[in-house]
Amino acid sequence: MSFQSLSTPLPVQSLTVFPADFFRVSYGVNEGDAIGDASDLIMEDTYELSEAAHTGRLAIATREATGEFIIAADSELGQPGARLFLDCLVTFMGPNGSHDEALVLVEVDQDGAIADIYLHALTPLHPKAGYTLVTIDPDAAREKLAESTCVSFTAGTRITMADGRQMPIEELKAGDRVLTRDSGPQEIRWVGQQTVRATGAFAPIRIAPGALNNDNALTLSPNHRLFVYQRVDAVKAGQKEVLVKARLLVNGTTVVQSDGGFVDYFQLLFDKHEIIYAEGIASESLFVDTATRPALPAEVSRHLQANTKASLGARELHDVDVMAHDTVDVLRRASAAI
Repeated sequence: MSFQSLSTPLPVQSLTVFPADFFRVSYGVNEGDAIGDASDLIMEDTYELSEAAHTGRLAIATREATGEFIIAADSELGQPGARLFLDCLVTFMGPNGSHDEALVLVEVDQDGAIADIYLHALTPLHPKAGYTLVTIDPDAAREKLAESTCVSFTAGTRITMADGRQMPIEELKAGDRVLTRDSGPQEIRWVGQQTVRATGAFAPIRIAPGALNNDNALTLSPNHRLFVYQRVDAVKAGQKEVLVKARLLVNGTTVVQSDGGFVDYFQLLFDKHEIIYAEGIASESLFVDTATRPALPAEVSRHLQANTKASLGARELHDVDVMAHDTVDVLRRASAAI
């Protein structure tokens, strides 16, 4: 393998999190306390999400050389530049017997003391419901974050090949040549596959035919970013090329999230981060950084150098940029405007 290394700004990803104060023990040893780090957690304590709870965007930059996380400059929460630790994966028994997972992230100050704690829920949490802590796993946190942040297509998704053929993603293999927007034909270096519960952070998003001027439906993971070229800057991004996560386009009609059961996800890795075509929609390939690297087999990771989102040159839209239910329609019209 000959993976390329790019000299670009630190890779950044965004997580939707609850500040710890919104998730407190309602019954148990730590009654009244907000969720803490692994050393403070007590098994069988029951937590409740406040009715006033709201999420915020925690932007995380990664240092490839050290594997260290820091809070990025454009983060809505936290102190930019502060160190951030992925503390543990916690599992709760929900009110209806569900198993609900979440990641605990800890921000520290310059002296190494805890400044803030955040909860990244991997399944939906509901206010005033009881969630009983049943497992605390510091070792599984990085792998679970990697699984949840890997951009993935579902089985059956047709990928545009270098020769123009449309091939189901499950039939692709390393060495096959795929058409990319910026680099022309490129060889696949690795094809990943995982079967997961289709809930919360893993529940797939379905984009109906025509929603983004596409002929066929496209189903992919919630954090998978789509590339849109606006002929006019309808979303006021300051540039015509934008990236937008699939989950931000959900409107309940032409773009919906399907929760329940299991889903087969596939990932495509190239020498660098690319825009490819899935069911005719320009979509990103797997982006590898400190967060997603644990999802790769060891033999692939050993040959891989950093490749960053900045290589795409498009501005990513966040929650504050989108226009609720009509975002997908605005982008569809802007990308087709004459």
